[in-house]
Amino acid sequence: MQVQVRGRTVRRWVVAGVSAFGGIFLVVGLILTWSSVSLLREADRTTGRVVALQWRDADTGSSRTSRGRDEPSAYPVVEFATTDGTAHTFRSSTGSNPPSYEEGERVEVLYRADAPEDARINGFLSLWLLPLIFGGIGLIAAAVATGIAVFGRRRA
Repeated sequence: MQVQVRGRTVRRWVVAGVSAFGGIFLVVGLILTWSSVSLLREADRTTGRVVALQWRDADTGSSRTSRGRDEPSAYPVVEFATTDGTAHTFRSSTGSNPPSYEEGERVEVLYRADAPEDARINGFLSLWLLPLIFGGIGLIAAAVATGIAVFGRRRA
């Protein structure tokens, strides 16, 4: 009898912990989704040009000029002009290997007029990768917590 009480208590703590973890990730995923939707709705749009690919190591985050064995990611550096003609350059926060963009490629840039330094490329990775990762982890954690709770009740 004592083992079942401990088992139920442990199960409750596990369900509570996994639910809290999943809830935090779901909230972060929703905030990131709202940020991307808000940017799409309110941002000014212009055409930019990829002027460079900045290779960065996945483990250290240090910059490189050439590719090495540790599979770095290429982050596009984009140059664009705002509606008032001011030139801006930014490095995308999303990199990939193989590169998603080539030097000289034209891309659509989204930026807020009051903060053009926070521009983003209008692409799937830069807008939706982080919301999908955080939301997906949150949903998986919620499913695991639900499964543990349901299995535990049926077993008891």
